[in-house]
Amino acid sequence: QVQLVESGGGLVQAGGSLRLSCVASGSIASINALGWYRQAPEKQRELVAGISSGGITNYAYFVKGRFTISGDNAKNTVYLQMNSLKPEDTAVYYCVAGRYSTNRYEFHYWGQGTQVTVSS
Repeated sequence: QVQLVESGGGLVQAGGSLRLSCVASGSIASINALGWYRQAPEKQRELVAGISSGGITNYAYFVKGRFTISGDNAKNTVYLQMNSLKPEDTAVYYCVAGRYSTNRYEFHYWGQGTQVTVSS
């Protein structure tokens, strides 16, 4: 099992920035990818960004150029730097962990989520 603990959510005005962090613990050897999903009210969860242990990153089209995912393998931590935030970015953001191979993620572990609210 892998445990994920997120931090860094909060309330910010449109155009502002937030940085989310997630620390992974437990069976770290079983994973080689971390990422972030989000779920807005009455919407399905959607993948925001992912990063492999080798540093390969992928982004959803709606955050490209605004969000940056990065990782610290030594600290088993993944970050999501969110800039130029928009009200439509308001959602609960979940840290996820799993495997990455041949351009495909399989996330099996989920954190509890952290609320991000962007006011207009």
